Amino acid sequence: MEDFKLFFQLGWEHIISLDALDHLLFIAALTSLYNLYNWRKVLILITSFTIGHSLTLALASLSVIQFNNSWIEFLIPLTIIITCIFNIFQKENISDKNVRLNYFFALFFGLIHGMGFANTIRFMLMKSQTITLPLLSFNIGIEAGQILVVLSLLYIAHIFIAAAGLKQKWWTIVISGISGIIAFYMCITRLPLTNFN
Repeated sequence: MEDFKLFFQLGWEHIISLDALDHLLFIAALTSLYNLYNWRKVLILITSFTIGHSLTLALASLSVIQFNNSWIEFLIPLTIIITCIFNIFQKENISDKNVRLNYFFALFFGLIHGMGFANTIRFMLMKSQTITLPLLSFNIGIEAGQILVVLSLLYIAHIFIAAAGLKQKWWTIVISGISGIIAFYMCITRLPLTNFN
């Protein structure tokens, strides 16, 4: 039970702390196209992201796959930039085709983010006798944090749009613009210029 609490808290803190700004920005950008009335689509979206990052988190933690950490840290903000560009050029009413494309982005980019999560947990897993419970509890902690962030963003968007009388598109542009600018700065500062391994 102590292991569950420890790794749950680690996953939770990894999402809600400012150290996880890149992951928070990705979630903000990913969900900025939607509002409270689209909660089903948001649920599928977050589930797609979860499937992606859970898969690589498990494989990387088990050392089945390994990637250079500096490239993962560079690719994570790059996923934010791509998502933001996609959002900004999105039409007011999202087509079913683009909704499915957004699900694919969430799944595929989740694979990359999972590698980032794995870097946080890998060394702690070495000290544990079993990795099943720690991996599960870490993932549950991440999901609990993500749900809190997503619900908060949807409610803030609802209040902002209703109070200002603005269209959803403006919210999407503002959130994507801010997230994209911060992510671009992260990409520049994390660019792996010397290590191509």
